[in-house]
This record gives sequence, C-alpha cells and structure tokens, in this order.
Amino acid sequence: MGRLKESSPVIPLLLLLLFPLLLLSQVLEGNAPEIHCSRHRSRAAWQIIQDYLTPFVERERYQIPNKCRLHPDNDLYRDQEQHKVHVDVYEWKCGYCRKSFNEEKFLDQHFATRHYNLLNTTGTKCLADLCGALHCDFVLMSSKKGKSKCNPAAAAKNRHLCESLANTCFPVSQGPAASRLHEHFLRQFCDAHTCTGKNKPFPKGGKKKSGVFYLAVSILTLMLLPLFYLLVFLHQREKRTGTQVLRRIVKTGKKTKPS
Repeated sequence: MGRLKESSPVIPLLLLLLFPLLLLSQVLEGNAPEIHCSRHRSRAAWQIIQDYLTPFVERERYQIPNKCRLHPDNDLYRDQEQHKVHVDVYEWKCGYCRKSFNEEKFLDQHFATRHYNLLNTTGTKCLADLCGALHCDFVLMSSKKGKSKCNPAAAAKNRHLCESLANTCFPVSQGPAASRLHEHFLRQFCDAHTCTGKNKPFPKGGKKKSGVFYLAVSILTLMLLPLFYLLVFLHQREKRTGTQVLRRIVKTGKKTKPS
C-alpha cells in the first residue's frame, strides 16, 4: 500500500507532460479557424460567372480589372478549387498532397482542415457575398418546386449590388467593349431584380452545354456506323456478283449456235 501511495503522483505528472503533445497533435490535424464564407455558394457564384458572363467577356476580348469583385483573384477558394483532381465519379484527389476521397464534400472538408493556411483571407474575397446579385438561389433552387415570396427590399438591395458590379467591372469610360459588356451585365443580371416577375435571369443565354440527348445521339451514331459500312460492303459485293453472273450468261449465249 505504501508503494502505491508513493507512485500515485507519477500519473498527474505524465498527464502534464502529455497535454502539450495532445494540443500539438490537434493543431497538426488541422483545427482551422472559422471562415465566414460559404464554399458551396462561392462555387455556385463562380459557375454562374463562367456560364453566363465569361463567354461574352471572351468574345469581346475584354480584361476584367483586378478591382472587380468578379475577377478570379478575388475568389477566396479559387486556388483550392483549381487543385481539385476529379479522377472519376467516385474519386476526387487533392492536388496539394495527392490524398484521395470518394466524394467532393470530403475533399472540401480536407481543404478546410489541412490546407486552410493557403487561403488568402485578407480583404473582401468571398464570392458568396455576390450571390444576391448573381441569382445563386435561382440556380440552386431551380430543381425544387415552389417559389419563395419576393421581398421588395431584398430585390432593391440586390439590384443596387448588381449595378455596382456593372459599374466597377465594366466602366463605360473604358471603351466600346466595356460599354457593351456594361449593358449586357445590366440586362443579363440586374433587370431581374424586381418583384414584378416580368424579367427572368440570364435572358441572353450562356455557355452551351452538351445535353443527354446529344450524348445519346453520339453513342447511337457510333453503334450504327459499323452496321452502315457492313451494308455498303454487302451491297457492293452483291453488285459485283450480279455483274459477273450477267457476263457469264452473255458469254454462254454467244457460244450457242442457232439450229
């Protein structure tokens, strides 16, 4: 019993020694600071820009200024998104450390805990903050039934933000291309910020996507192409065979003498 009492202070001492190691392990595992910027909505905003704005900007050969909040450098998650490797349907790979995941959401969590130190959190660089102007909810909720009630105050706020983006990103003083894109941005994004319901987002259209129909047609074409060549080959062979038979008949008729 005496020995047990003498050795008992060793346990608290070990705990004191292990406590810093536990803290260090938690830091290494990635206790990331909280970032108030939705990755999901930022990704939606980026996709909207790529689908409904970038094709027109490229057509005009216009360079979006760095001060424009739509510029790629002002997307907090752009570098991480570019380091996503989509191997196949069930495999996503981290471009920083090559670790694999079976879903994109797990890769997002990995970025948030392991590579958060690579994010440039200085300044206002959250694309999700522009979702109101860019109609993210319209895109994200398009597959769901029902329609939320329009809030005039929210619509006015989003329209003001939208017009501010048009003025900053496409100042009319920068020339004809900027002026045309300024007008395009107002029609494409800003006009729909109203509760009248007359104008819909993206009336100018966007990037053309190959749908399921075109994919099915392509597959069907590839399947029928060999059959087509086979029919052509058989037709040509039958034609040659018929010609040879006809020649034999003609030769036989010439050799036969009249009685």
